Amino acid sequence: RFFVLNNDAGLLEYFVNEQSRHLKPRGTLQLAGAVISPSDEDSHTFTVNAASGEQYKLRATDAKERQHWVSRLQICTQHHTEAIGKNNPPLKSRSFSLASQGSANSPGVQRRPSQNAVSFFNVGHHRLPSGKRVPIMQPDHLVDVREMMSQAEGQQRDLIRSIECLPVSGHLTSLDQDLLMLKATSMATMNCLNDCFHILQLQHASQQKGSLPAGTTISWLEPKISLANHFKNGAAQNFPAEINKPASVREEQSIAEPCQLTREPEEINPDEELEDIGDDKEDDLGGVEEQRSVILHLLSQLKLGMDLTRVVLPTFILEKRSLLEMYADFMSHPDLFIAITNGTTPEERMIRFVEYYLTSFHEGRKGAIAKKPYNPIIGETFHCSWRMPKGDVATDAGSNFSAHSPSEQITLSKDLEGQTELDYYTVKFVAEQVSHHPPVSGFYAECVERKMCVNAHVWTKSKFLGMSIGVTMVGEGLLSLLEHGEEYTFSLPCAYARSILTVPWVELGGKVNINCAKTGYSASINFHTKPFYGGKLHRVTGEVKQNTTNTVVCRVQGEWNSVLEFTYSNGETKYVDLTKLSVTRKRVRPLEKQGPFESRRLWQHVTESLRDGDIDKATEHKRALEERQRNEERLRAETETPWCTKYFLKEGDGWVYHKPLWKTVSAAQTQQTDTN
Repeated sequence: RFFVLNNDAGLLEYFVNEQSRHLKPRGTLQLAGAVISPSDEDSHTFTVNAASGEQYKLRATDAKERQHWVSRLQICTQHHTEAIGKNNPPLKSRSFSLASQGSANSPGVQRRPSQNAVSFFNVGHHRLPSGKRVPIMQPDHLVDVREMMSQAEGQQRDLIRSIECLPVSGHLTSLDQDLLMLKATSMATMNCLNDCFHILQLQHASQQKGSLPAGTTISWLEPKISLANHFKNGAAQNFPAEINKPASVREEQSIAEPCQLTREPEEINPDEELEDIGDDKEDDLGGVEEQRSVILHLLSQLKLGMDLTRVVLPTFILEKRSLLEMYADFMSHPDLFIAITNGTTPEERMIRFVEYYLTSFHEGRKGAIAKKPYNPIIGETFHCSWRMPKGDVATDAGSNFSAHSPSEQITLSKDLEGQTELDYYTVKFVAEQVSHHPPVSGFYAECVERKMCVNAHVWTKSKFLGMSIGVTMVGEGLLSLLEHGEEYTFSLPCAYARSILTVPWVELGGKVNINCAKTGYSASINFHTKPFYGGKLHRVTGEVKQNTTNTVVCRVQGEWNSVLEFTYSNGETKYVDLTKLSVTRKRVRPLEKQGPFESRRLWQHVTESLRDGDIDKATEHKRALEERQRNEERLRAETETPWCTKYFLKEGDGWVYHKPLWKTVSAAQTQQTDTN
C-alpha cells in the first residue's frame, strides 16, 4: 500500500499504489490522540495506535526513513490532539453511585446481596468545578491534577485495605467476586491514569520547546507493583523459612551449578525407555475458578502489549509437563513423519509433509482447557523415542492415510509385543533449553533407518493482549530427507490463550511457509483466528504449489483440531479426521535413570503436587527451581562465565544439534569411499 500523511486533516491515508493517489483513499486513520511507537523488533518497523483502537504496523525501507516518518507523524498527532482540546470544552462532571440504580424489581438490576456490597465503603467522588474552561494546560494545572491523583491513590489504597480487612467467611467476605473485581479494576484504573498523566507531562514539555524533538517517543510505564512474587488475595505470598521446607525443595536448591555437571552429550539407549503410560489431560477448571482472585490481581498489573517473559505466572494455570515435552508431543504420529520420505515424487513428498505438519498440533494440546507448560530451566533436556511397526507406515500414495474417509480411518498404532527389532522403525527425539533470556529451545528428531531428521529452534515471545495472551514462535525448522537430498524449511504459527478470565482455550493464528529449494515446491498455510462476529473456530487453509510453473497441486481446508480436507490437482478429495487418528505413545526412561536436569525428574515434585491438587506446595517447588536458576545466572554474570550447552551448537542466528544425521551419513559415505 502507498501511504500519505495528510497534515491539514490530521489523517494517515493509504492507496493501492502511488498511481491511484488521485482517487479516494482505500482507508484512513485519525491521528488525533494516536500514539506513534518505533518497534523493538527491528530498526525499520513502527506502529500507529489510533485512539479508536485501530493499529497500523508499518515498515520503512531503512532506519533513517523510519525516523523521518515517526517524527512527522508525532508532530502532526500532537498538533491535532491539542486542537481538539482547545475546540471542545471538558465534559460536565457528574456524581454517581457504585450501588445498583433503578427499581430493585427490574430484571436488569437483580443481583445477589453481596453484589451491592460496594456501597458499604465510603468511596468519595470529586466534583470538578463546572463552567470553567481551561484553554491550555498550564504547569499549575498539572500540579492540581497530580494532587487530585494523589488523593485518588490514597482512597484506592484505603479501599483495598477495607476489602482485605473483611472476614474470609460470612455474609460479606474479602473473597466476594464483585469486591475482587472492584479491587482489580480500581488498581488498573490508577495505573492507566498515571500513564495518561505521564503523557500530559511529555506533551507539556514539548510545548515549552515549541515542538516534539526528532525521535521523541511516548513510552508506557512499567508496572507500579512488582510481579516478582506470586499473589494470593492481593498480598504477596510468604514462603516458610529454609528449615521448614520439604527435603525435596532443599534438594532442588542444592543441585550444583549445571555447568559444573557433565556437559558432555549423553547417548540415550532407546532400549532403556519404556512406553509412557501417563495421561495428564488438562480439562480441570477447578483451579481457574478457585484462584480467580489471583488472576484478577495479576491482570491489574499488566498492560496491553507487555512482554510476559519475565512475569511469574500463578502455578495453578500450569500444565503437568515442560515446554520441551510439549514439542515432543507434536511428534505423536511418527508413521506420518516417516511416510514423508516414502513419497515417490517431489510433489508427493511435499504434500505428505504438509499432511504431517497439519496433524501435529492437535496432539500437542492436552485437553480443551488452555494451560501453560512449565518454562524450561536453562540446561534442561528431554529425551524420548517412538517405535513404529513398518507395516503401519505408508509406502506409496495408494496406502496413504488421507485416502480414507473419516469413517474409514485406519488404525495407526499396533501392539509391539512379539515383534523383532527388524519389524519397526525408531524415531529418537532430544530437546534442550539453550537460552534463558531470551527463552530459546532447540529440538531434534531422527529416524536413522530412513535417513531423515528434523532440527528446529524456537524463541517463545509472549505478550498480554487484554483478555488473551499471545505467543509468537520465532524460529525455523529444517527437515532433511537424505535419501533424496532434499531440505524443507518451515516456520510455526502463533498461539493465543483466549478468555483467560472464564474458560481459557487455545487458538492458532498466522501464516506459515514450507519451502524446498531443490525441488521448487512450496506450501503456504494460514491459521485463521476467529473474527469478532461469526466465523468458525480453529480454521486453517493452505495450498501446495510448484514455484516454477506457479501451479497449485493441492489445496487444504478445515480445522486443525478436527477434520481436514485435501483437494488434489486430479480433482480427488480426501479427508483426515484428527479425532480418530490413533496416537503412538512415546517411550521415556524411568525417573530413576534420568539425569538431574531431564524435564520429568527436574519438575517431578511440581508435577506430583499439581496431581494432588496442592497448589501451595507446587508453587513452593516451582519457586525453588526458579530461584536457583536466577542465582546461577547471577553467578555466571559476576564471574563472566559463559553458559555451555550440551546437545546444541550456535550457528548464525539458529541452534543446530551437535551430531545431526546429515553429518553422520556424510562421514560414513566418505569413509566408505576411502575404503573402496
